Amino acid sequence: MNNTIKKLTPEGKQHIDSIASRYGLSQDTVLSVLQAVVNGGGNMAQFNISELGGSAQWMRGGMTMVGDMFNNKLKNTVQNLCQDLANLILDKDIPVFDSETATDDSLAGNNSFSTSGNWWPADLGSPSSSGSQNNIKYAFFPSPVSRLAIEINGELSVYDTLNHQISGVSQQQGKDFSVAFTSQLGKVDISNLPLISGVDIAKKGKTSAATEQLQEKPAPQKSETKDSTTSTSPVPTSEDHDIFNKIDRLAELLKKGVLTEEEFSAKKAELLARL
Repeated sequence: MNNTIKKLTPEGKQHIDSIASRYGLSQDTVLSVLQAVVNGGGNMAQFNISELGGSAQWMRGGMTMVGDMFNNKLKNTVQNLCQDLANLILDKDIPVFDSETATDDSLAGNNSFSTSGNWWPADLGSPSSSGSQNNIKYAFFPSPVSRLAIEINGELSVYDTLNHQISGVSQQQGKDFSVAFTSQLGKVDISNLPLISGVDIAKKGKTSAATEQLQEKPAPQKSETKDSTTSTSPVPTSEDHDIFNKIDRLAELLKKGVLTEEEFSAKKAELLARL
């Protein structure tokens, strides 16, 4: 989704300069994160910025993930920076964007923002939250619309979210790209949502239910043949051993209280996806 931040007001620029100075970051980095927060509706952000350690994900009230998974200082910086920028653009008393450059649907005068080139059906209106990464895009439309739109590799799917009010999104990058959603009812299994239109990506395996992401892959079973002198069981590679070692390290950090159960499960699922 290609959102373009409107021109900053002098007051908005002053706030951005102040935030950049406070965090010891360049203004370009802060503006890039601001763009990501704007794209996420002030509730989430996804970006890849070298000054912040590469790829990162943030959700308001949810988990923050950074490329350097054991760098808690970096994680706190990303989390606090995104939170400050989200609060800034949602504060109606601070004119961050120049209203003269806003389009009719941007509401820039009260610090909202416009979206151009929407990929979801126009009759859904404006989403309460949306995001994109690599080959996947998603947008949630709350009640009374109650729809979740997902686009993967140009294929659009629209689901009825029923009683779910989706508030969290997490993504894992491994051999297969997956996205998981959470709501006030817990984990959202996309395969249980009614398909309204498009391709049923849950059945095609292009996205995973959240519960499936938190489960370990079953150990491969040995193939039995009449000639039992040979075995077709796969031999673990050095990369596999490295992944298992990292999971052991995560378990130790969990026991020490460095990681929460949610962080441990998410990182564990990410590592297992690489097998």
